[in-house]
Amino acid sequence: MRKLLLSIALFIVTLLSVAQQASQSPVNYANPLVGTSGIIAYGRTTPYVTPPFGMTQWTACTQNSRLAVPAYQYLKTRMLGFRGSHKPAMWMGDYGYVSLIPTVGKMKLSKLKKKSFFSHCNEKSKPYYYSIKMNTPNMRRVKPEITATSRCGVLKFTFPKHGQPDVLVEASQTTDYSREPALYTGHPFRKRPTLPPFNGWVYIDTAKQEIIGWNTDSHSWNLGPALPNFKGYFVIKFSEPFAAHGVWQNDTLKPDSIMQTADICGGWISFKNGTRTVQATVATSFISIEQARENLKNEIGDKKFEDIEQQTRYEWNDYLGRIELEGATKKQRGIFYSAMYHTLLFPRQFSEYGKYYSAFDDKIHTGVSYNDYSLWDTYRAEHPLLILIAPEHVGGMVQSLLQMYKEGGYMPKWPNPTYSSIMIGTHADAVVADAIVKNVKGIDLKLAYDACMKDAMVPPTGDSLKRWADRANWSGYEARAGLSWYKKLGYIPVDKTNESVANTLEGAYDDFCVAQVAKAAGNTADYDMLMKRSKNYVNLYNDSTGFMAPRNADGTWGNNPNAGFTEGSKWTYLFCVQHDVPGLINLMGGREQYLKKLNANFKGMHYVHENEPGHHYCYLFDYAKEAWRTQQLVAKYRRTKYRNMPYGMNGDDDCGQMSAWYVFSSLGFYPVTPGTDVYAIGTPLFPKATLYPNPEDRNIKFEIIAHHVSKRNIYVQKVTLNGEELTEPFLHHADIESGGQLIFEMGSKKRKGW
Repeated sequence: MRKLLLSIALFIVTLLSVAQQASQSPVNYANPLVGTSGIIAYGRTTPYVTPPFGMTQWTACTQNSRLAVPAYQYLKTRMLGFRGSHKPAMWMGDYGYVSLIPTVGKMKLSKLKKKSFFSHCNEKSKPYYYSIKMNTPNMRRVKPEITATSRCGVLKFTFPKHGQPDVLVEASQTTDYSREPALYTGHPFRKRPTLPPFNGWVYIDTAKQEIIGWNTDSHSWNLGPALPNFKGYFVIKFSEPFAAHGVWQNDTLKPDSIMQTADICGGWISFKNGTRTVQATVATSFISIEQARENLKNEIGDKKFEDIEQQTRYEWNDYLGRIELEGATKKQRGIFYSAMYHTLLFPRQFSEYGKYYSAFDDKIHTGVSYNDYSLWDTYRAEHPLLILIAPEHVGGMVQSLLQMYKEGGYMPKWPNPTYSSIMIGTHADAVVADAIVKNVKGIDLKLAYDACMKDAMVPPTGDSLKRWADRANWSGYEARAGLSWYKKLGYIPVDKTNESVANTLEGAYDDFCVAQVAKAAGNTADYDMLMKRSKNYVNLYNDSTGFMAPRNADGTWGNNPNAGFTEGSKWTYLFCVQHDVPGLINLMGGREQYLKKLNANFKGMHYVHENEPGHHYCYLFDYAKEAWRTQQLVAKYRRTKYRNMPYGMNGDDDCGQMSAWYVFSSLGFYPVTPGTDVYAIGTPLFPKATLYPNPEDRNIKFEIIAHHVSKRNIYVQKVTLNGEELTEPFLHHADIESGGQLIFEMGSKKRKGW
């Protein structure tokens, strides 16, 4: 009897241990709702259900998605439906999507327009699973559940015991922007003089219990070239036979019809009265209906909903588990792994089992492809972080940028999914250079050299005749705006090109990055020429004001000292020279003057963490022997700008950049200059964090240990790397990549002179 009781006790202890380990899995702390709530400054994220880098991401829709409006806003409590989306960020558009809407009762036109009600108390959001209990307009309770693979979504709808279950499939949805003057008036990048030329097609096959279709929708259509062959295809297989069906076109229902083509169209199906559960398995493709079926076969097959959910959960745990935390609170884990979740969403996979549609030549190719790069934002920390936590994807991501160069003529700035002249500079150069410097495999070095050199040397068509207004309607690819003037004058003149100061400074940094690619390719002359040109930032420094300033083509300073900047001010761009901080210190009159101005930047509240240009500014004190100030500021912004709640971050996440800043800054270092192998030391948040930089060899680990770290003990007293004390606040990529131990001794007192 005693042996039996002992066996039972051991069994219970084992079960409790397993349950505890499962509850401590990183994915259980990741909260996709972080960043979804706010009025003005908030993350503007979307709670996507998808594996890491999934091609199609699934979300609940609480409002109509369009430019500047995400599909999900936490403050809204009416549900429009559930979408397989390709919208990467707040200010960019969705494209090639498909939406499903469950409802109950006899089908009528009003069901296309009315919304269901829900409470967040009945909402569960995980990276691998979403569910909600919602009340339809006729007050019938429906419970949708979602899980997903990279190219497929599985939606399970639980209907009430009585009533006719229905599912509406929205194949194409055109938004009439002219009906929303309050949102679009006064914003040139939001104006739509005419409705976009979208089209959609839907077909219902009752024998196969499926709906297939496509659309040509792209919300950013006017920002890029025409794509005659672009379509987002879908195949939806239902688990139950259809009792009734029909299609709609605009505001007209067509019962019993099986096919429709229109700018606004879709199909609907009804199931037998009393049907409780219906599963819809949705395959998507940018290649064809046949490829969507192939994706369905490869990713779903005969797997059950629960199998897919568990598989995607496992994938998330694999990636999130590449950074293990010890001694972190539940709140800290929540913020950290939610941020890490956001960093692993983009760029999205765009290839489909050896083939991909290119939005740069409008053709199908063989190979691997990724898309949706917010490069002006993400070159700073997002892409460097992926080299550490998802290195097996980085080579393909970089090679995809080079393929876009081959297929379209230039690497892109902000593909969505094709060219758009969004933001400035050619920061694909930085992503390519950073990967090459850090020895990422799978990159065609010759092709990288050609692509980056074109960015640096070939002005866009009509460059000297255009002002290149931000988000202007498509008139050709912008590349480096004002490059023809830059090559001639050593700067971009404010009287010739918009955003001239910012374009000059960011172009100088891009020159530095291209120089690193030229060096790796063995082109010493180009390296020397570009390194010299990377000093062009000095041409816009006005000694009399102590700021970077706009300059005319004739060499005189511009009349308006606040002109020529991008999403910031003269303060924002004063410290933009991330590739030559010692040169900037010298330009500003030495260390004391530099520190005086850098401190004034923060004390005068000129620094805006909510936007990306200054994300490295906290770390610039490291370069002037005041690392304690870096530690103070990093701890401050880490504490005040990130929370484990829907209103969880200040400022647009922009494909993971805000989140990547937090991940790096919690570990205790940051990549101030992508394109080099150097990280600046900050202040660690956790007693211990273990990074596994090689997913193929978990024996290689980089341990970051912070003795005595606490809310008060934010200052670094001493740092050792593999037993050797660091004499400067900098770390190298090889130190992390090869594994080892970084040990911080923390305290409450500032360490001077380091």
